[in-house]
Amino acid sequence: MSTGFGFAIAIGTGWIVTIVLLVVLIAAVVALYFQGKRMQKKQEEADAQADAMKQWVTMLVIDKKKMRLTDANLPQIVVDQTPRLMRWSKVPILKVKAGPQITNLICDNRIFDMVPVKQEVKAAVAGIYVTEVKSLRGGKLAEPVKKGFFARTMDKARAAAGAGPKK
Repeated sequence: MSTGFGFAIAIGTGWIVTIVLLVVLIAAVVALYFQGKRMQKKQEEADAQADAMKQWVTMLVIDKKKMRLTDANLPQIVVDQTPRLMRWSKVPILKVKAGPQITNLICDNRIFDMVPVKQEVKAAVAGIYVTEVKSLRGGKLAEPVKKGFFARTMDKARAAAGAGPKK
């Protein structure tokens, strides 16, 4: 009789562990859902504020890169106001000539691939943040081409080997 009792405890313990893991996973999914909703609301408020402040500027795009905020030659107050973890993440930076002045601007991730290099464009700028880009001469901007899984993997392998991505 004692062997049957021990076997029943082993099955019961397995089920208890499974139920606890399911409860923890469900709690994590619910927490991520509500945090995502909150972050989406913050993003919408920031976009609305940027749309209210935007001005259309004609500029020549000299270069575009993804680089760290600390390496991008942005004003020191911008670097100080960003959270510490964001300072080391790479952000899309445009080096532009607007009028007689050459400056570095932060670009929106959604339009970074569409920005042409060494061409004049008309851009919506809110402070140092570029939110929209239109062609100055009325031409179409290149739509970003989505790469498949295999192409992305090959580009990463080429970059790791020291060669650039295939064009």
